[in-house]
Amino acid sequence: MNLPEFLSPTEAAARVQDQDRLALPMGPGQPPAFLQALGERGAFQGLEINTALLLNPYPLFTRPGVQLRSGFFGPVERSLSAAGHNVCFVPADFRRFAVGLEMHPPRVMATAVAKPDARGRMSLSLHAGATTQALRQCGRDPNRVLIAEINPALPATQGWAPDYPHGLTLDEVDIVIERESPLPISPDPEPGPIERAIAEAVQRYVPDGATLQTGIGAIPNQVVSLLAEGSGGNYGIHSEMFTTGLMKLHQAGKVTNQKGTFNGKSVCTFAMGNADLYAWLADCDEVRFLPVEVVNNPSRIGANRQMISINGALAVDLLGQLVADTIGPLQYSGIGGHEDFVEGVGTAVENRSLICLPSTAEHQGERISRIAPTLPPGTSVTTPRHQVDVVITEFGVAELQGRSVQERAEALINVAHPDFQDTLRAAL
Repeated sequence: MNLPEFLSPTEAAARVQDQDRLALPMGPGQPPAFLQALGERGAFQGLEINTALLLNPYPLFTRPGVQLRSGFFGPVERSLSAAGHNVCFVPADFRRFAVGLEMHPPRVMATAVAKPDARGRMSLSLHAGATTQALRQCGRDPNRVLIAEINPALPATQGWAPDYPHGLTLDEVDIVIERESPLPISPDPEPGPIERAIAEAVQRYVPDGATLQTGIGAIPNQVVSLLAEGSGGNYGIHSEMFTTGLMKLHQAGKVTNQKGTFNGKSVCTFAMGNADLYAWLADCDEVRFLPVEVVNNPSRIGANRQMISINGALAVDLLGQLVADTIGPLQYSGIGGHEDFVEGVGTAVENRSLICLPSTAEHQGERISRIAPTLPPGTSVTTPRHQVDVVITEFGVAELQGRSVQERAEALINVAHPDFQDTLRAAL
């Protein structure tokens, strides 16, 4: 067994060259102590860092010579970009992050891990995502460097043995850092009357025995709360993200996971939530973390029993084109698994894809309709019109699947805010 070097964060950061390529997992898989130490260096000749959804504003990304290449913008990326730092968006859905890493392998990779068990196996904890295979490939290459940052606060979670082990062993990595860091807390936003109205409409589409995919936010949180409190049950979970709300659905005894694939277990590719979720996952045998190419595969999604996907959007036009990651030409978030879950449910009539959004938004102090006649110049379509099934606002439900262009437009106008309906009709 080849043991790794055990180094301090500063010593590990010194192994990154002034001109180098580094890759990190998305969000909760990022190693905080390593990134903090790397930012203590004043400047680089040319350090390219590939990741997605930064969770902390590390000084590293303000240093001269550092370029952040992100596949999913969050508040940190938006703030860094607005401040003029070197941040660029790499268009790809979540599954294709892995393809990018294979085409352009970084010399250095670093990931957060849970503390090793008696066999020296370190769980990848809250993130499987697109880097599982890339991490192992990096560790096997003598010309590359794989860094594992052990955080004792991280829960040791499980994969699906033997195909998806969801961990690294000590002999697979080159360098180990040991440093306890706070876990990324994602509080559940409190739903208001708009979110509650949308959630009640969504609930009518979720029959007993349905398999669920939900994202983050007040609407999915309210949907899951209604299901946990309701009389239904026998649900399955097949979701890109595992949330505090989905934990509560388990705790309410509503989840059996007899869904036809990965029976008996909820599956996800990463988790974010509150401290209760992380404590629950540490002692949990009910959730499995699998690579994104498995979880977000449309064929696997569609193979689940009565698959119901619940996603959001920023805007939709009268053709049914969905925008979930840009505001005009401005990059706001990312593509993630949006299109995968919309596409995946379209393979059987009992499956439904639900797109939920408030009917209006505030933009530069002005109320605007999220349902628009056409999309603003520079807008990127996240999900094409031919894959969209159901759009839900606080004013009702627009069924688009199987309808003509004119019928779709009328259905969308009917769920727009009443103050904008006449303007939308005039645009037809």
